[in-house]
Amino acid sequence: MKVSIIGTGYVGLVTGTCLAEVGNDVVCLDLDERKIGMLKQGQIPIYEPGLEDMVQRNQAAGRLRFTTDIAESAAHGTIQFIAVGTPPDEDGSADLQYVVSAARAIGQHMNDYKVIVDKSTVPVGTADKVRAAVQEELQKRASNLDFSVVSNPEFLKEGAAVEDFMRPDRIVVGTDDARATELMRTLYAPFQRNHERLIVMDVKSAELTKYAANAMLATRISFMNELANLAEILGADIEHVRHGIGSDPRIGYHFLYPGCGYGGSCFPKDVQALQRTARANGVELQVLKAVEDANDLQKHILLKKITERFGNDLSGRRFALWGLAFKPNTDDMREAPSRVLIEGLWQRGATVAAYDPAAMEETHRIYGDDQRITLCDSPMAAMAGADALAIVTEWKEFRAPDFAAIKSSLKTPVIFDGRNLYEPKVVREQGLEYFPIGRL
Repeated sequence: MKVSIIGTGYVGLVTGTCLAEVGNDVVCLDLDERKIGMLKQGQIPIYEPGLEDMVQRNQAAGRLRFTTDIAESAAHGTIQFIAVGTPPDEDGSADLQYVVSAARAIGQHMNDYKVIVDKSTVPVGTADKVRAAVQEELQKRASNLDFSVVSNPEFLKEGAAVEDFMRPDRIVVGTDDARATELMRTLYAPFQRNHERLIVMDVKSAELTKYAANAMLATRISFMNELANLAEILGADIEHVRHGIGSDPRIGYHFLYPGCGYGGSCFPKDVQALQRTARANGVELQVLKAVEDANDLQKHILLKKITERFGNDLSGRRFALWGLAFKPNTDDMREAPSRVLIEGLWQRGATVAAYDPAAMEETHRIYGDDQRITLCDSPMAAMAGADALAIVTEWKEFRAPDFAAIKSSLKTPVIFDGRNLYEPKVVREQGLEYFPIGRL
């Protein structure tokens, strides 16, 4: 099938590349000439395991092309995916200007029937805005070309996006148009050969499903974080509690890991946007307000533990940080707990030596040449001369360290573990002070 992808950010690039991988003829549009230049050379602007090789392979096969030509993109695909950014406005609502602009561009240049697919995470009612924008542009051209608007939200995890797209749990398609439904079934047929994963529903339900999924996952995280903080005060071990409740099949084990808060481009933005949508319709989502408030507090938990151990004045102290990205297998630092910790340490006079397997370039982009942070080329290099170690991201390479080497490198043998990577007893037997989240 001929497919156009508008936007080569995280969602657009993964979507276009994976669709090309199964044989579709894909054109990806972006107005950022620098980014398109990179992609044409087989380089990708994001860190995502397996994606770069797939981009190079499909470009070489002629199934994947990149362009800045709006007319070329609009003419190419029978299916037109809108995968542009929807950044939060000041009030927390999703900014739809790029989505509507993309819709207008399709309406201005389309020359036959199109299925226009909202792939970006958008509020309920966006499909109506897209339909109106396309129709308005067609009217300006005195054209009566037919088109359909579909909601097809993405459920990709950063760090596992290629795997998620190629082997989806579910494919949600929101449409009331039989022709569009059949085209979407055909497009996604290669991804559901084992069993039917495509769930067809009305457009507004599909739009709400994406926000509801992320809000539910964020809720589980904040609930466990609050429970971990309580367990610490009560003298209980949150890991035992996690096993006790996770063994209930109604609850399960997923997203029950306490830590130093969630971040990234999805959960914070989507929780805010869903609250804003509810408020605009006269409803207050009390649970989600608590989820957001709890997460904001949790991002300060490592700083709180550090100041309780070393005092509020940290002048002259240096702290090693392992992990900067908001989660493993990505370089994304949007809303990352590491940023809250770094800036909190700076405010109290400390400096930071940090290491992350993927996010060093992104950290430099954010903080530039600020002398208060040193970016190191290994976990051990970050600890040289540091007063203590703080673990912020649960990268696999941090899971089995040499505790004796950690002890000898640090001025004070102290670990603040924001991801509960280690068994407290094991660490303390090595002569280290250990401060996890909610563990004995």
